[in-house]
Amino acid sequence: MIKRLFATSLAITFGTTACATTADPEPSPATVVVAFDRDSITPLIVEGIADRETGRPVEANDPVRIASISKLIMALAALRLSEEGVVDLEADVSDYLGWQVRSPNFPNAEVTLAQLLSHRSGLRDNAGYVIPLGESLKAKLADPEAWYVEAPPGKAPFEYANLGSPVVATVLESATGERYDRILERTVFAPLSIEACANWIGCSDEMVASAVTLYRDTGEVARDSAEDLPPNCTVPVAEGKQCDLGGYMPGTNASIFSPQGGIRIGMMDLAKIGQAMLRNDPAIVPEAVFGPKFARMLDERIPNQDFFCFYALGFQTIGASNDRCDDALFGESEARAGHAGEAYGLRSGLWFNAGDNIGIAYFTTAVPPRQGREDEGGFSEREKDLMKRAQTLLAEQTNR
Repeated sequence: MIKRLFATSLAITFGTTACATTADPEPSPATVVVAFDRDSITPLIVEGIADRETGRPVEANDPVRIASISKLIMALAALRLSEEGVVDLEADVSDYLGWQVRSPNFPNAEVTLAQLLSHRSGLRDNAGYVIPLGESLKAKLADPEAWYVEAPPGKAPFEYANLGSPVVATVLESATGERYDRILERTVFAPLSIEACANWIGCSDEMVASAVTLYRDTGEVARDSAEDLPPNCTVPVAEGKQCDLGGYMPGTNASIFSPQGGIRIGMMDLAKIGQAMLRNDPAIVPEAVFGPKFARMLDERIPNQDFFCFYALGFQTIGASNDRCDDALFGESEARAGHAGEAYGLRSGLWFNAGDNIGIAYFTTAVPPRQGREDEGGFSEREKDLMKRAQTLLAEQTNR
């Protein structure tokens, strides 16, 4: 599977941009879908209102909080640093942090970056995963509720855990001496000429002015209204502490950058990351890391999972199996690699398939919440409908 996903194929040249902007009496949800191949990026759907307070329509590269796609970008940074010999994916993360990271139930079992990136470290979100500025990552990991009880790290079953991301990001800080946001800039964003940021830190005034506000389906503001944007505080801060990164010491608590979901980026720029995957760009995609072991991990069906059926080192594969997998988004069984995102009424995705040399980056807002446990996992009907529209538009353009 992995060879098919990262194989080289002929490029498809897209036609002119197709955008749609609605003028409904009620504000329509901000939605952007762009398609890309190795050489070009084309907006297919651009519609809705980015800011209902001002009535500003969304544009194709307006920055938005992309939720868990942030984990894939974090993985790329970790893999790049592994390629450079700065970190070892199989080493005990305690060696980097300077204190023991251990499950209270299995004090002799090491925790590694590979386990954390693949959600097989035994960590879980029962104890929460947001550690504000002024609080301790070490204290959070000492909570028994943060760990799977019945098996040690590395042997624990797959459990999608946001808490692993602050640990990974903090390890990267410890290994480099740099803040996490600056690591992302150096290893991922700058090489691709992308403007993006973690929790709005370091983004330009122009980018902040184009922010997409996230709304719930009720119309309630969920995130990134004016109150959440610079010059206001944009990181979680413990009660009684000041919102000041001046004294922050890298390697102590990178949770403040929300590595599990806090990257802001436009879809045109997000597509550049997908293009780098299609091209196997050595500046972004470390060839030595995407080797046989990674291929075996990503090809292995994860037991008892209906959505995360194939997942390894920050990458998910969808459409690879019909065996009880609720991961159909594009209406066909061809495998696509990437990552999904869901938070604050937003659904997002970055998906690519080198077999047909096509990728999609998208987000849509104000999506209704899930309706109970029976609705857990899978893609929303809004997302599936968007992909049908996008495929139709893409087919029309490529047949011109």
